[in-house]
Amino acid sequence: MKGQTYVILAIILVIIVAIFAVINVDPVEVNYLFLTQESPLILVILFSVLMGGIITASVGAMRIYRLQREIKLLKAENVTLSQSLDENGIPIQSEKKDLKVDLEDNDTPIK
Repeated sequence: MKGQTYVILAIILVIIVAIFAVINVDPVEVNYLFLTQESPLILVILFSVLMGGIITASVGAMRIYRLQREIKLLKAENVTLSQSLDENGIPIQSEKKDLKVDLEDNDTPIK
């Protein structure tokens, strides 16, 4: 459901940008640091949106790569620690115990 929401919002954003770009077709002067040139405003808008998408996607891809690498290292560390516990004769608890909190015994109000 969460993925569908992002797709719908992305489609709405693309439609809004496309309408905004089509309305603004007048030529504008663009300064490229060393060069000044006239370009249609629609191209400037679409290029800016495209570059924003590429930059956002690359930052997201770097974060995903970093998190995957961290998961790989943590899994390797977990295996090493499990082997160390096994070698020392310490049993590994595979089941998690349910922690239940009795709210009646707690006198502090929840904010």
